[in-house]
Amino acid sequence: MSNDEKRRWTGKGIGAGKGSAGRTAKKKTPAYNARTESSKRWIERQLSDPYVKKAQSAGYRSRAAFKLLELQEKFSLIRPNDAVVDLGAAPGGWVQVSQALGASKVVGIDLLEIEPIAGAVLLQGDVADEAIMAELEKELGGKADVVLSDMAANTTGHRQTDHLRTVALVELAIDFALETLNPGGNFCSKVFQGGTSPALLDRLKQSFEDVKHAKPPASRTNSPEIYVIAKGFRGN
Repeated sequence: MSNDEKRRWTGKGIGAGKGSAGRTAKKKTPAYNARTESSKRWIERQLSDPYVKKAQSAGYRSRAAFKLLELQEKFSLIRPNDAVVDLGAAPGGWVQVSQALGASKVVGIDLLEIEPIAGAVLLQGDVADEAIMAELEKELGGKADVVLSDMAANTTGHRQTDHLRTVALVELAIDFALETLNPGGNFCSKVFQGGTSPALLDRLKQSFEDVKHAKPPASRTNSPEIYVIAKGFRGN
């Protein structure tokens, strides 16, 4: 998810508080306090979203957890005792799922601060920053078995610009996966609009045994997001 969406999910202070005299104010719905119509629609959609309710019930930090669970059910991305790297990890739903699936080590990174998750290594920084990526590799302590990326650029409203920014993030994720994965490892990344570009798809097909696109049921039908899944890294 994009950083804007993550801030909305983890935002605090939505809803009514106490009046100036210390009396409890009349309870209002979160959407009532939304600053814009788009924010109001987003909040109302969250409140009625069954995956949001399922995530809250299961203790996952975001509805996106179910996207990974559904991809896992179909593609078996994460195996017991795998070392997993999660790029764009905030607020931590995919880290939680990776742990639940038996990963021996999970390292997550995001521009946003991630509240601690017991047993996971969580870093705040830019995936494009060589220093932070060196720190990630140090914390990983070796090669990874799975690289996940749910990164998405904040939208500008200009379709071509948004597309190019998203492609750049996918390229970063692929570059990192090719440098970091053990032979036989798996890769999963969010992509948009018609899937992975032909050039990036060729890179993946040259480096992995099996490459597919998928849209998990938890991904909203009106969202352009899909995921590319690449399994069986051939090694460098």
